Amino acid sequence: MDFLILFLFYLVFMLVSVVMVCICSKTHRLKGLVQGGAQICSCIIPECIQRAVRKLLHYLFHTRNHAFIILHLVLQGTVYTEYTWEIFGYCQELEFSLYYLLLPYLLLIICLIFFTLTCLTNPGTITKENELLFLQVYEFDEVMFPKNARCSTCDLRKPARSKHCSVCNWCVHRFDHHCVWVNTCIGAWNTRYFLIYLLTLTASAAIMAIISTMFLVCLVTMSDLYQETYIDDLGHSQAVDTAFLIQYLFLTFPRIVFLLGFVTVLSFLLGGYLCFALYLAATNQTTNEWYKGDWAWCQLCPVVVRPPSAEPQIYQNIHSHGLWSNLREIFLPAVPYYERKKK
Repeated sequence: MDFLILFLFYLVFMLVSVVMVCICSKTHRLKGLVQGGAQICSCIIPECIQRAVRKLLHYLFHTRNHAFIILHLVLQGTVYTEYTWEIFGYCQELEFSLYYLLLPYLLLIICLIFFTLTCLTNPGTITKENELLFLQVYEFDEVMFPKNARCSTCDLRKPARSKHCSVCNWCVHRFDHHCVWVNTCIGAWNTRYFLIYLLTLTASAAIMAIISTMFLVCLVTMSDLYQETYIDDLGHSQAVDTAFLIQYLFLTFPRIVFLLGFVTVLSFLLGGYLCFALYLAATNQTTNEWYKGDWAWCQLCPVVVRPPSAEPQIYQNIHSHGLWSNLREIFLPAVPYYERKKK
């Protein structure tokens, strides 16, 4: 039973870690797969269950709620509990450096600080009071961001690089995406906190994976297990190979192996998304702009209405001014300074 519970927890962790990255960076192909899967399920699942699932999904992904924040904290707490209960004590007995063992806790503190800042900081909400200020920040490219566009919901002029968030129901300056894990939009004023939060979250998962791997390798090395032999199903003596070692460790330390598998997969998923986020930061793009920037996509869903005889306008990133200028714009945004000066 204990093995079954661990296996179920492992599957849940894996699925959640995949969903964590997919939600933060949706793609057109993913949307098509979801729609195709929904059509197949509609032929099998009863209508009442479909309605209940649609309501639940609408609540989780299309309304502001704290469900994913709670889930995030529960998952993080579970991982650190397992690390403390299983790995930390064993590694102390093997005389691992205490600095390495305490590093995940330091990263946890930093991660939670910037997680809180990301959740609570105003992402750059556009109001009638600051509308004129935001209109002067970025240049209009007249392709993705036309100059005289208005938000039909907020009844405000849309500054360049802004977008109305249907979940939060407000327009956000330099809108990147809405992240359910922090229950807010990622915009001009909290992108820096989000990047540091993502960096520390990825680093903590990677450090845990490294420490767990070092513990298992040290255990095998000290016990000289790789030099032993075992009797196979046919009664023949066989030298211990990698497959046998993995099976032995899995049966002897199932919780540690499950934790190692989870944090390893999570490290790669978060690391991939972190690289993507850093690429956007280095090139001064947002997820929204990257998603809509391909002209092939704009041909299908044009953002500028023009007569058929007009020549096509190709979107170009006019906001990138070099690596350091781009990073300085994110980590030292000028708008809050002018906003405070105005007040």
